[in-house]
Amino acid sequence: MKAYFISGIGADKRLFSHIELPPGFDPEYIEWILPGEKESLPEYAIRLFTPYYSDEPFILIGLSLGGIVAVEIAKLFSPVCTIIISSVPVSSQLPPYYKLARKMNLQRHIPAGFFKITATLKHYILMKSRTNKKLMRQVIWDGDSRFIKWGMNAVLFWNNEVLPCPLNHIHGTRDEVFPVKYAKPTHVIHKGGHMLVMSHAGAINNILQEILLPYKSI
Repeated sequence: MKAYFISGIGADKRLFSHIELPPGFDPEYIEWILPGEKESLPEYAIRLFTPYYSDEPFILIGLSLGGIVAVEIAKLFSPVCTIIISSVPVSSQLPPYYKLARKMNLQRHIPAGFFKITATLKHYILMKSRTNKKLMRQVIWDGDSRFIKWGMNAVLFWNNEVLPCPLNHIHGTRDEVFPVKYAKPTHVIHKGGHMLVMSHAGAINNILQEILLPYKSI
């Protein structure tokens, strides 16, 4: 069965380098496309996934912004299972200060370059593995600045309260982007930050084994 992976804002499949699916599942990595200037997140999600869609059963796995996009895709295309990592499935689980940022229109005044610098510094400080630090730096600076600006704005104005079914939500207790106290994950990883897929890949792989086992025979 196909398992479609959707990465974080401005990132790509390299973030899933340490993630392993159980036998019987074929990973395919969805590549971001440039959004329209005023395209909403739900509109973008549909346009992004339409070229990949077929009548065959499939799994969706989304990381961070990719998790939000996966939720929007699931509402229309009905995967057999949706899995989000370091993300939120409904807009009411966004931190309350995101609403303040939206009201103040802060995302309009923050250049993508500033986002890249702060993200690079954060991962340099928080990540222990030198290999992961190098990879994160490359992924961040390879990201398209136009997409990053659109993505920040799209998340702040996202409005959804529909949960995909079934939904599995993997989250770390130290997530600094979507704090766990505002979310309702189904699987919690102790001391995991936002980049769980790199720092706690073994734990995620074990959880994926557990989640996907019932779907092997489909």
